[in-house]
Amino acid sequence: GVNDAPALKEADIGIAMGITGTDVAKEASDMVLADDNFATIIAAVEEGRMIFDNIRRFVNFLLSCNTGEVLTMFLAGLLGLPLPLLPIQILWINLATDSLPALALGVEEAEPGLMKRPPRPYGQGIITRAMAYAIGFQGFLIGLVTLAAFVLEFVVLGSSVDRARVIAFTTSILAQALHSFNLRSLRYSLFTVGFFGNRYLIYALIAVIISNLIIIYVPFFQPIFATEALTLADWGLVVGLGVIPLLVVQATRVIGEMRRPVPV
Repeated sequence: GVNDAPALKEADIGIAMGITGTDVAKEASDMVLADDNFATIIAAVEEGRMIFDNIRRFVNFLLSCNTGEVLTMFLAGLLGLPLPLLPIQILWINLATDSLPALALGVEEAEPGLMKRPPRPYGQGIITRAMAYAIGFQGFLIGLVTLAAFVLEFVVLGSSVDRARVIAFTTSILAQALHSFNLRSLRYSLFTVGFFGNRYLIYALIAVIISNLIIIYVPFFQPIFATEALTLADWGLVVGLGVIPLLVVQATRVIGEMRRPVPV
């Protein structure tokens, strides 16, 4: 009613009824319930938290992948090695490979215990200190396996620099594509949230793999992206290194779940 307007104005979040509320109360409120149902607030808070989490997943994935690419080039320069990735290959990774999994993470479902969390501190940004550490750690893993693939092929096995770049390029793509599954949750392991819960992420992974196979094996694309066909032994090296970021991050999540119960 009219008499509630001062209280609604002073409240942290003033809420008025959309059907039975007066115009004065609505104007003084921060929130108007169109259906006069307080359960709508719960649904809206849950939706808002899920959207905020998905934004964080999106940002975490892109920043950690780009950090891995930067570290690959930086560490190679410190070691006096040739460039592990060519500019056209980096462009392909960023525009084609990273985009689909990132978009798929934007439609991720709510993770367990979403509504049992306390409210976020007022003014907290998207990237917290803990998230920044996670981005750095995950980017370090991606950069490490990419550089390791290049060093093993170029230095240890003595292959040409062009072939070593293809190995590093493919390893980076696979590591980043699999890393997207780490971001299905920022807190819990895939054993809790499930590996196949986001079908769009599965589709994105398939699209990334197929597109990578095309530019590696189709002769038309080989001179454009400086690629060449890989053998089964090459794929063994690529897969063996590419799954490391996924396994390491999931191991840390499992350890974290052992220390704290997962909300139901």
